[in-house]
Amino acid sequence: MAAIDRLFERLALTYGASWQHSLGAAPIMDIKSMWAHELGSFLQNRESMNRVVWALDNLPERPPNAIQFKNLCRQAPAPETPMLPSPPANPERVAAELAKLAPLLTQKQEHTDPKAWAKRIMLDYKGGIKRPVAVVQMARQALNNV
Repeated sequence: MAAIDRLFERLALTYGASWQHSLGAAPIMDIKSMWAHELGSFLQNRESMNRVVWALDNLPERPPNAIQFKNLCRQAPAPETPMLPSPPANPERVAAELAKLAPLLTQKQEHTDPKAWAKRIMLDYKGGIKRPVAVVQMARQALNNV
């Protein structure tokens, strides 16, 4: 409950009389208990409490209720997870793998016709295979814009 007491002090200092007015006529201990229940998941450890700190640094213009403050805590950016550096690649293995791909790359560059799809569609169309009009038109356009 000490965390909620500190939170209420900060909100009272930030909002002044409008904070006191927003609490209404309910007993203050009941209100604090409800806030403690709503914010319980953010008060469990240091990492989750950073979300409360972020919410306090990004308060709205008007005093929030418990649900609004909880939603503000949820908007806090996730902490960055430190990552290990990538291990360096083994140059011998990289060279071996690239050597395996070399025949495929040269073969593909020599034999690839970028308009093969259009030629195939037009051959099918001329051979009597029905195609949608738009497909035939696109194939004609592709072949005419050589």
